Amino acid sequence: MLPTSDTLPSSALDEETARSELYGLLALMYYAPPATELVAKLRLAVTEAPAAGAFLEEPWRALVGLSREMTDCAIQDEYDALFGGVGKPEVYLYASHFLSGFLNEKPLARLRTELSSLGLARGDGMLDTEDHFAYLCEVMRYLIAGDDVAVANLTRQRAFFTSYLHPWVLALCDDLQQHPKARFYAALAGLTRAFVAVETQGFDMLA
Repeated sequence: MLPTSDTLPSSALDEETARSELYGLLALMYYAPPATELVAKLRLAVTEAPAAGAFLEEPWRALVGLSREMTDCAIQDEYDALFGGVGKPEVYLYASHFLSGFLNEKPLARLRTELSSLGLARGDGMLDTEDHFAYLCEVMRYLIAGDDVAVANLTRQRAFFTSYLHPWVLALCDDLQQHPKARFYAALAGLTRAFVAVETQGFDMLA
């Protein structure tokens, strides 16, 4: 269900497509150590926004800059140091941890009920539970870019974002930006925080 390494935001895309592609990029970056080809594309990415002063421009430039400064191995090692290893990770990527303090708790059960109502289920190849941040980003991507207008619409996007992402994702960003081992992922958290702010403002305008 996760997107391919072709997913990179482009200034030439319309707003909805750009939102979808940025969710796709976040899904890729948080789900696994970024593939060499993805980092190579990130290093070549344009860092200037189409309009001066765009809110995402600075955090995007910081992320691209670190991708150019760090080696592929260093970025992959950082992912493993933060999110991998045996037992308790340094930083959790699961909503249940932030909302209840434990994994596989009521927030995950509630999410599974919501996903079922959207006609979605975890793919056989995905080892993590559905409350993994990457999975939730991919659900948002589907709600933006999917063909079923009964599901893929702004109302469902707002409801899902408000219920399943917004309540905890800034705490995840805090953990990453404050972690002494995080460089690349601290920058990614900065981009994530800025994108969440843009999404929040946009959805608030629909209220």
